[in-house]
Amino acid sequence: MNDDQAILVKLQAEGRLRTIPLIRHDGPWILAGGNRLLNLSSNDYLGLAARADWTRSFLDSEEARGCRFSSSSSRLLTGNCEACEAFEADLASDLGHEAALLFNSGYHANTGILPALAGKHDLILADKLVHASLIDGLRLTEAPYKRFRHNDYDQLERLLETEAKDHGRVFVVVESVYSMDGDTAELPRLVGLKRRFPNVLLYVDEAHAIGVRGRRGLGLAEEQGCLPDVDFLVGTLGKALASMGAYVACSKMAREVLVNKSRPLIFSTALPPLLVAWSHFVWRRLGAMEAERRRLAHLAQTLAETLRGWGGETSRSHIVPWIVGGNEATVRLADALRRKGFYCLPVRPPTVPLGTARLRFSLTAHLPDEDFGRLRRTLEELQGNWRSTSVEFQSPSRGMSNLE
Repeated sequence: MNDDQAILVKLQAEGRLRTIPLIRHDGPWILAGGNRLLNLSSNDYLGLAARADWTRSFLDSEEARGCRFSSSSSRLLTGNCEACEAFEADLASDLGHEAALLFNSGYHANTGILPALAGKHDLILADKLVHASLIDGLRLTEAPYKRFRHNDYDQLERLLETEAKDHGRVFVVVESVYSMDGDTAELPRLVGLKRRFPNVLLYVDEAHAIGVRGRRGLGLAEEQGCLPDVDFLVGTLGKALASMGAYVACSKMAREVLVNKSRPLIFSTALPPLLVAWSHFVWRRLGAMEAERRRLAHLAQTLAETLRGWGGETSRSHIVPWIVGGNEATVRLADALRRKGFYCLPVRPPTVPLGTARLRFSLTAHLPDEDFGRLRRTLEELQGNWRSTSVEFQSPSRGMSNLE
């Protein structure tokens, strides 16, 4: 057995072997393996990816007719376009910042921003549960970094009290809505810490909040009243906005540093102008999606109640976990849901901490009422079976414990 085979065998034995599914989309359903399943693993939070009327309207617009399908180059060569600059201007204005900069993906943004900005005399303090892209960004920086317990701002404050004075700048890095637990950051508390320590800069990833939180859909920072107080406000365009790419809203000077030092920006072919124009088209309509945001919040609250005691109580958003614990048990539970007509993928380590494998219900505003009711009844039935037959369930309180 060669090394590659050994890796795959080990992953299989641990219940962590991944495969890429072949599926077709049909509104809130997917077609997979000859079955039509309700899609509960999508990031299309507002249901915009299936809005054929929006697609037709955009393709008939003047903005679309003037755009190419490929940028053909990095933005620093010949890949810049009017669509990019117009969108960035609106992003900066709407988010209350001096400037904004587009990236090809959230992963590119999170692996490109901190390494470009944080030097060896700085310090990064990151929440324990930030996304893998941010963890990779930390590893690429020259700056030392520490990770504080999830949402433990008392620990963060103690770290700032002991560490801030010994470093040039301190970057505090969090997500606004956490992608695996569905809980949220307390941004005003973080802004208060930033004001107390003048060398602190606040970096917030709004990937799972943009479009679905706030009165205008501008994220948790808007909802919590601190849009201009976040130094680096990062968001993605491939989730609620039904497009591709990402952005950071920041100061003009920080943008210039990123243009000169952020490797994913400098060495990647830029986003296609047509796609940038589509993102801008959707962005301008976010304010009118209040009904979708209300419905999504209602669905999320209802599902969290159904899963209370099983992990749902951790959720404060449209992402609701059922924390199982063991890998194999989680896969079995996902298979049971699939047989009932629901597509909800198991999430296992290393995506989540060891012993906290789970089903991650990722809701969208266009789930039909009848199917959503059927989902709740199915979950209640599975919970009853689980209580009577399973010895592998790991309690949410233990599964959600934070590592130092």
